[in-house]
Amino acid sequence: MTKRRSRGDGGLHWDDKRQRWIATASLGYDPSGKRIVKRGSGKTKTEAKNKLKEVLRDYEDGLAIAPADYTVERAVNDWLAYGLNGRDPVTVKTCTILCRTHIIPGLGARRLRDLSAEDVDKWLATKAKTLSTRTLQGLHGCLNRAIKRAMARDKVKRNVVALCSVPKGKEGRPSKALTFAQAEAVLKAAESSRMYAYIVLSLLTGARTEELRALTWDHVDLDGDPDASPSIPPHVAVWRSVRAGGDTKTRKSRRTLALPKRCVDLLRQHREAQQREQGDAWSESGLVFASTTGKPLDAANVRRDFRNAIKDAEDVDSREWTPRELRHSFVSLLSDNGIPLEEISRLVGHSSTAVTEAVYRKQIRPVLQGGATAMDRIFQNE
Repeated sequence: MTKRRSRGDGGLHWDDKRQRWIATASLGYDPSGKRIVKRGSGKTKTEAKNKLKEVLRDYEDGLAIAPADYTVERAVNDWLAYGLNGRDPVTVKTCTILCRTHIIPGLGARRLRDLSAEDVDKWLATKAKTLSTRTLQGLHGCLNRAIKRAMARDKVKRNVVALCSVPKGKEGRPSKALTFAQAEAVLKAAESSRMYAYIVLSLLTGARTEELRALTWDHVDLDGDPDASPSIPPHVAVWRSVRAGGDTKTRKSRRTLALPKRCVDLLRQHREAQQREQGDAWSESGLVFASTTGKPLDAANVRRDFRNAIKDAEDVDSREWTPRELRHSFVSLLSDNGIPLEEISRLVGHSSTAVTEAVYRKQIRPVLQGGATAMDRIFQNE
């Protein structure tokens, strides 16, 4: 004869109200003396028992029982809401856009427990057809952190995203540099615009746009000290950027650069013009390049104003150029005029000729004069 189960041991019964089979199991008592009962439901007895086995397995693994409707979308939204506290607003905005635009539409409806590495691999492979490798890395990173957070809160057993590699994405737009003729055309076309001083300083010193947007007048010396030993020429201290915290990309990218004569003359004119346009709405920030009200410039506005400034440049399609390519042009022009690559690397803050953006050298003193001297010769400014 089959032995009868003891009271409280659980069982399998039909629930008329829910129209489902309910499998139950008793797991003892909690600290308050209340019986711990776990349940699994299904349309068939087998489905109900299998569901109960899954629940019991998760309980034994120490996992909380996540709601049946806990999807990838909910995990991602929870991470966006609570997992980015203290991050830079730009980082939060970027992650939100990536999640809302790509992750949630592609994987959001999937139950988190059912998400597999194969699902992630297929999704990334599809995205690789239209997105760059860097964007794919961003998507992978956001999803990985969202699932990792859910795993830490016992919503899922493992993070399958960590098991997936990022495929190579679509080739991005290659950077390019202006020729000398194009550079002259750009400078000529921009002469009457508010961006003129910005464009000239970027092209003739190789400073990054993020460094120029944060440049303040107290880091600009238009007189120098000719009586010092050795003499100090007019120079600009590239010590800040618009990044979080106000520092440059790395500490080693801080450098002090001598200014070509063309930059010195133009910056004096720019400062006078800036002082003349200060009205009641002006907000003093000390920035060399600011909006008409003295506020910091936005990257998107700089790109727009730059393209408007050079739209009439001969042999230059303004739609195909961005401000950051003035820095590439600086390197190219120096190289074309015989400046050693080692010197160019120092001028742009690189530690070697082989590395362009990864490793930098800290070079504050002495003021680097090679770029200014070469630019004066290249553009033949009296």
